[in-house]
Amino acid sequence: MKYGFIGCGNMGSAVAYALSKVTTDFAVTDRSGKAKNIAENIGCKYTDIKTVASECENIFLCVKPQMMSGVLVGISDILKEKKPVLITMAAGLTTEKICEMAGEKLPVIRMMPNTPVKTGRGIVLYCGNDLVSEEKLNDFVSDLKSAGKFDRLPESLFDAATSLTGCGPAYAYMFIEALADGAVACGVPRNKAVEYAAGVLAGAAEMVINGGHPGALKDAVCSPGGSTIAGVRALEQEGFRGAVIDCIMAANERNKELGNIK
Repeated sequence: MKYGFIGCGNMGSAVAYALSKVTTDFAVTDRSGKAKNIAENIGCKYTDIKTVASECENIFLCVKPQMMSGVLVGISDILKEKKPVLITMAAGLTTEKICEMAGEKLPVIRMMPNTPVKTGRGIVLYCGNDLVSEEKLNDFVSDLKSAGKFDRLPESLFDAATSLTGCGPAYAYMFIEALADGAVACGVPRNKAVEYAAGVLAGAAEMVINGGHPGALKDAVCSPGGSTIAGVRALEQEGFRGAVIDCIMAANERNKELGNIK
């Protein structure tokens, strides 16, 4: 088989669904058995970890950093013999660290998707070690093209960049929820408040994606003496920007810590 998934949680299953739009020539496995339902829905194969290691040319490692070493040690003999491409999405773990855990220098693609890959609007950062050919990298991106935007990045920037792209959706969801809470406090029904808040962020993001500078776009909404600038003032008084900067920096530090896991 062309691809296999070891672990199929929220992120792994999202990537599997994206891949299924191009091919179902892959297998999934997990410890809990929940991936059986995913396999049935997608039309791919559900099997065990050793079959994935033995029969798949490219293996997605969709397990937490703390579990990675144990998973790779358990199939190290197969990996040394078959030498598949390992595709890791574990926070903090470098391609070199993955090889160290596997006990063998193997071709490794490092990727970090985010949850919007489920809707085809994800951002996926990726890179490969020196054993991954350009052809293999291009094939990988082509097969997952329905996941969203792919951006190749030097591995040295992964911890910092994924602190934004990988973690950022959680912060965006918190902001949507907070905006909705504020509207509810002012009397807007909850369902409408959530719909409005999500729509506002989606529309605002589209304007930035289309080339607008966020500062200039913000200024354009802030009429002199108006309600928007009053709200901006309230955010600044509460340290809004500093808190956001700090959350990205905290995530970056945690990524570095995860990279030191044995």
